[in-house]
Formats: sequence, structure tokens, C-alpha cells
Amino acid sequence: MRIEHRTLNRLLIILFINLLYAQSAGAVESKNFAGMKFIFIPAGCFQMGNNKPPTDRTVGETPSHRVCIDKPFYLGETEVTQREWEDVMGNNPSKSKVEDKPVDRVSWNDVQEFIQKLNAKEGGTFFRLPTEAEWEYAARAGSESDFCFGDNERSLATYAWFGNLGYKGTPHEVAQKKPNDWGLYDMHGNVWEWVQDWYDGTYYSNSPANNPTGPETGKYRVYRGGSYIGKASNLRSAVRFSALPTTRTHDVGFRLARQLD
Repeated sequence: MRIEHRTLNRLLIILFINLLYAQSAGAVESKNFAGMKFIFIPAGCFQMGNNKPPTDRTVGETPSHRVCIDKPFYLGETEVTQREWEDVMGNNPSKSKVEDKPVDRVSWNDVQEFIQKLNAKEGGTFFRLPTEAEWEYAARAGSESDFCFGDNERSLATYAWFGNLGYKGTPHEVAQKKPNDWGLYDMHGNVWEWVQDWYDGTYYSNSPANNPTGPETGKYRVYRGGSYIGKASNLRSAVRFSALPTTRTHDVGFRLARQLD
């Protein structure tokens, strides 16, 4: 009987370990809203910005600072596709028209119109752009390295479309590369992604620690993540670019956030 009990105990321990692993793996919770897939992003804290000594090119990414996102939210599993845009807006402004490619040539202002129409269609105010802090928190998925998977650029092609310098080529269909640990595709590369915030290159020096939403006013809006025409160094999780909110270009799209009910 002692052997049987020991065997049973071992089986229970193995079962418990497997259950814990399954729960951890299952932390990537996906749901469909308005015909789009979203990933649950838990509340938490992270180190935002570039933790390496600043250069002229990276000074806007510093100082590295602790930020806490105290409310969970949903973030689009992929960039908004041309099909999803056309379903709401009735047009497709993209350079290369393929329904499962991310929509591009949309300005920040265009995206606000899309969100307004989508919310009206869904009967609420659930959908929005992520804040810059929410975007980086989700892109890092627990990492503190240059990329979600580490610092080695040689591994980037597993996760990202990039490197077609000089506007050669077009964006690629979404979700063709490996996702980050939270199940989000193309957070590095494919198209840049508009976020909600105004841009200020010195904002990190006085950013609040909890739920920062960027400066109250500004001239430029932030976009993140790099694109298919970008250098590997421009796809780092900390990189910040900006443009006028009226700007439309071939390698900028967006990803939606959705507030919890």
C-alpha cells in the first residue's frame, strides 16, 4: 500500500505542476469583439524606455522609468486589417490592397473617425487606441530587452517583417510571424502603429508612474513598433517616432485597444 500511496502522490504532484503550467500558458486569453480578435493584457508594472546610455538618436527613449498599468485591457491580436477597416469605413486607402494585410495610409485623425464609427456600430465607447505606455507594456510582454525575445537582432526575422529599405515592397499579411509571449503578432515590424499620445521628447523625465497618457497638448502624435521598410534598430520595443496627426504613409497603420466592460 505504501508504494501505491507514493505512486499516487507522485501522480498528484505531476498533475499539479501540469495544471500550473497550463494556467500560465493559458494566460493568453483571446476574445472576439466586432469580428476582431483581442488578447487580454493583465494589469502590471514594467520598465519603460531604453535602459542603455542615450545617444543623439535614442535620447527621446530615456530615461528608463518604472510605469504601472493598473487596469487590464484588451489589445488587438493583430494590426487592424484592410478587411476590418473596409467593413467599418466602406473604403480601402491602402497601397497594396489585400484584405488580410494591415490597413495603411491612414492618418491618426482617420483612425479616430474609424473608432468613432466602430463604437457607434457596437453601441458603446469600448474601442480606442492604446496609450504609448500600454503599447510598450504589451509589446514587451514581460521582457526588458531590446526586443520581446532578447537583444539579438539575428532572431528578429522570426518575429518581424523589416528591412525593405526605401519603400520597397509592401506590408505583409498579419500573423505570419511568431507572436510575443502574450500572443500579439507584428508588434515589431510590418507597419508602424499609431497610439493615442501626443509626442514630447522630454516627457519621460516627468511622466507619472501610474497610467501615463502623454502630454496634454502637442503638434505630433506618436507611432510605435517599426515597419517592413525599417532597420532592425528601429523595431526595438522602446523606439518612439511621431508625425502630424494628418500624416498618411505606406508603412503606418494601427492596432486597437478595447476597454473591459
